[in-house]
Amino acid sequence: MKAVRLHAAGDLRLHEEREPVAQAREELVRVTAVGLCGSDRHWFVEGGIGDATLARPLILGHEIAGVVEEGPRRGLRVVVDPADPCERCEFCLAGNTNLCLGMRFAGHGEIDGGLRTLMAWPQRLLHALPDSISDAEAALLEPLGIALHAAALGKLQPGISAGVYGCGPIGLLLVQLLHAMGCSPIVATDLLPHRLDAASQLGATHAVKIDVETADLPDVEVAFEVAGEDAAVADAVRSVRPGGLVVLVGIPSADRTSFRASAARRKGLSLVLCRRMIGSDLTRGIQLVGDGRVDLTPLVSEGFPLADADAAFAALVERRGLKVLIEPNKSVG
Repeated sequence: MKAVRLHAAGDLRLHEEREPVAQAREELVRVTAVGLCGSDRHWFVEGGIGDATLARPLILGHEIAGVVEEGPRRGLRVVVDPADPCERCEFCLAGNTNLCLGMRFAGHGEIDGGLRTLMAWPQRLLHALPDSISDAEAALLEPLGIALHAAALGKLQPGISAGVYGCGPIGLLLVQLLHAMGCSPIVATDLLPHRLDAASQLGATHAVKIDVETADLPDVEVAFEVAGEDAAVADAVRSVRPGGLVVLVGIPSADRTSFRASAARRKGLSLVLCRRMIGSDLTRGIQLVGDGRVDLTPLVSEGFPLADADAAFAALVERRGLKVLIEPNKSVG
């Protein structure tokens, strides 16, 4: 099989490797589409993310769609849940599988991800896809799951005012969810005009090119920071009403988040951090997209074969378009 491994920051290499063999309770998946995420950007640019660093050449990619390659379910189209919790610890038993301390996560640490033509993964984490969801859309179901988890943390209700500060793919999915939930007004901010245009089309009532010192932002009751930048955190804190809630979703480059304490303290704000998603968020996302209540198609901007991974990551680093995909079994040209 072919695989792309990250050897060091900025150093991607295409390899010819032995095909994986599915172990007990696993299935072999032929990978059809992998979305590149902001966390993949951290790995590529910085050689790590947070306190996790490269221990060996790593196959990135955790937003994965594919087809079961062999066995009774051969030919079944699936989306991969990249999080493999132990299901035995106190957090798993309490339903908080995203907090599992024994988590295996595809494309993170020493666990290889989806940027390869074939991968073996636990069968229980391979969810069947309806025909109404394309492979490209399926690669966006994991970020949709994160958006759903963040929305749940925000304790949203119809008519509540909300803001999304940072309109990458997860931020834009949150905008769409807020609109579907009947939130109003919906504020969306970003530095990139094409992201703001997308936010307006997906339901934002105010799409603002942000300037942390001068922008006049409408007050909101719940603020979602999805940029991983202190400027976006400052905007969220400044925009939310006294007694409001700020949900931090973005991952900061320097592994630190800071904001003016006085602004948050005087308002008596509550801060919640979003950690990935739980398994039910993925299955709920499949249902929402399959039923047509969430549209993932507008977020897909570019697709590349595995051999052009360097070009795909260049698009990711430049934040060109919205969601960049790699299609590992697609031919070049």
